[in-house]
Amino acid sequence: MKKTNTNSGAYNRLLLCLFSVVILISCGTSKSVHHLPDIRQYSLEIPTVHQFNDTTFSYKQNFLTKNKQQLWELYIQGNPLQLGYNNGALTQYLMQKQEEIFFSKVEGFVPSKFKQRILRGFLKWYNRKMYLNVREDYQAELYGLSRYSSDRYNFIASKYLRSLYLHGAHDIGHALQDLAMVGCSSLAVWNENTEDGDLLIGRNFDFYVGDDFAKNKLVEFVKPESGIPYMSVSWPGMIGVVSGMNKEGITVTINAGKSKIPLTAKTPISLVTREILQYAKNIEEAIAIARKRNVFVSESILVGSAADKNAVLIEVSPKNFGVYRVENTSRIICTNHFQSEAYKDDARNQKQIEESHSEYRYEKLKELLQKNIKLNPEKIAAILRDRSGLKSQKIGYGNEKALNQLLAHHAVIFSPQKKLAWVSSGPYQLGEFVCYDLNRIFTDEDRKNNDLSRSELNIPEDGFANSQEFRNYEEYRQSTIKINETIHNTDVLTDEFLTHYTNLNPDFWKVYYITGRYHFSRKEYEKAKTEFEKALTKEITTLPDKREIEKYLKRSKRKINY
Repeated sequence: MKKTNTNSGAYNRLLLCLFSVVILISCGTSKSVHHLPDIRQYSLEIPTVHQFNDTTFSYKQNFLTKNKQQLWELYIQGNPLQLGYNNGALTQYLMQKQEEIFFSKVEGFVPSKFKQRILRGFLKWYNRKMYLNVREDYQAELYGLSRYSSDRYNFIASKYLRSLYLHGAHDIGHALQDLAMVGCSSLAVWNENTEDGDLLIGRNFDFYVGDDFAKNKLVEFVKPESGIPYMSVSWPGMIGVVSGMNKEGITVTINAGKSKIPLTAKTPISLVTREILQYAKNIEEAIAIARKRNVFVSESILVGSAADKNAVLIEVSPKNFGVYRVENTSRIICTNHFQSEAYKDDARNQKQIEESHSEYRYEKLKELLQKNIKLNPEKIAAILRDRSGLKSQKIGYGNEKALNQLLAHHAVIFSPQKKLAWVSSGPYQLGEFVCYDLNRIFTDEDRKNNDLSRSELNIPEDGFANSQEFRNYEEYRQSTIKINETIHNTDVLTDEFLTHYTNLNPDFWKVYYITGRYHFSRKEYEKAKTEFEKALTKEITTLPDKREIEKYLKRSKRKINY
């Protein structure tokens, strides 16, 4: 998960710790710790999974397979409890792997058992009301899914509680806006802005919790016993929706807004959007569902609708609710600040616009839309992959002011009227976009061979993925980890290594800031001053970032003059 300030080591560790340990809690209150959903109303057949090979599994009409683009594809159907069991039985290895990733971060960042107990004690109080705000059918589904969680972590919390609270972890990451930022970007265009006049939606989901977390991307196709069949792109163990479309042509994507840290967990936003996909056929029904749920963070939900041939932003927060509809235009842009009248005077939202990179990406989307008048899925993919700053300025690879920050968990393009979706494959959103046709997938005849994609409509990979510049960027990421670790120990880096490091990503302010931090930690204040001054000549991501560099530059000058 990306951060908006530059104390990257300490803040990233704290964020990842808090994000991960949300699933470590042992109980809520005396009631919530013993709470289990009532599953007696649902019929159940324990799945017997047939394994064809390492990447293909099935149980009756349900199956899991891995395509050649390395995306896992899951198809499940049934009542809520059966959905959970089918999901868990098929994805058990992948789901347990995700658990291991979360818990290993906790063990690495908070090795002290005493401190882990303190955090668990706080979080069991914090999450005490979540189960009261989650639909009973979703709780039944989570219960079924949780039966396939690892026994390894039962000493921390029951399997059901771990599954339930995992769905609040996404919201907690958003709530810690002063420590971290999920820099998602999305857009919707229709009428004169597309080649055929149809509605098109594109989004980058820039949610980063480490490379391991993003390895097993899961494209889910769910046919519930009640409600509308839908698809969702996320990760194993997740029944909520962060990017998805239903068979009626309703789409949802979520973008974080500015939130204060909430005092208690309520309805996870991904379960609100899941409910919209499962039960809404048009925009007004989506708004009604969102309005009745109590959320605990601020979030923009971009809802597209085939029935309305339109899109709106539903902007939710614990104490406010707004809907942003465009007038006299056929496009909506969404980054990480609110646009509706309900938030016009919201101080937290205004601070977000002033200090974060949200407004910059908003302006970049406007710039690209002015250049691309008639959009199609291929052109939207090019927009989502754009790595430049305003006016095509080189701002360095990995800069959060770019639409493509080279960290996306996934990108998705939706054509709601045609019921088509394109899902990106790795690395980041640079790989081939795989096309799925929901009309074909949710008919029995076209699922018999477990071949879900329409490969003839795939969007080719970005050539940048095979370039020397990309290889340099990947080396830069690994070298950044090494330098950050060295800042806090006695290891010595050569000038040649540091020069090579800055040359790997020369347009990015952070390489000079980090190099300056290394010199400052070694009391090489002249060298540190030079690097901080270089950093200030680049396009710096946020106002807090710039203030941090200026602070270190001032300290370096003071040390030199002693």
